[in-house]
Amino acid sequence: MAELPTVPRKDWVRPRPDRVARIRARLREVYGVPVVRPHGDGIAELVLTVLSQSTNDRNRDVAYLRLRDRFDSWEAVRDAPVAEVEEAIRPGGISKVKSQRIHDILVAIGDPLDLSWLADASVAEGQEYLCSLPGVGRKTAACVLLFSFDLRDVPVDTHVSRVGTRLGLLRPGAGFDELHDSMLALTPRGAEWELHVNLLRHGRRTCAAQRPRCGECALARMCPSRALWTVERA
Repeated sequence: MAELPTVPRKDWVRPRPDRVARIRARLREVYGVPVVRPHGDGIAELVLTVLSQSTNDRNRDVAYLRLRDRFDSWEAVRDAPVAEVEEAIRPGGISKVKSQRIHDILVAIGDPLDLSWLADASVAEGQEYLCSLPGVGRKTAACVLLFSFDLRDVPVDTHVSRVGTRLGLLRPGAGFDELHDSMLALTPRGAEWELHVNLLRHGRRTCAAQRPRCGECALARMCPSRALWTVERA
């Protein structure tokens, strides 16, 4: 099945705040408001985000727990042979690539292996530093800043990008930097975690990449891509 069509780039218009507010309110009706707290461990979030790539949450968590069980500190992970790290995280998939990336990131951070200083840095400073680490892009940086320190950034993963584009919140064909900048700009201050999590939930449960359940979608009346999909299927 082809990818669900979206509004053509030439027809896209930046969403008004009242439209964003209506979408946010409808998502809250369906999924509630996430009750979460920043955990304060930037290194852990970095590693967890690397492990999350190209796998599901369960395999990611199994790999992370195996890593923490085998090594008693991040310094031990950094100094261990990469093959040992690879073996520990094998359940998370593509472990050869991920183990090398984790090693390279920890080496680049240096001593002390601590990112707590990010809590007092500006978002721009945090983004610049994190994106200077090997293999770290805007999504991973946003995960660290938001989930670890509750700083104002919004991760745009494949689910958030897909749902946001179909709803007309994000410009079709936008690059990663633009997606993150746009998502942050349209998100009301204080709603960063909520909007990210609820768009992600909607992408997983309803607005799938290849088989979106448009007939059951609580946002169908707000979604310009729904009309395009109906025409294409007719």
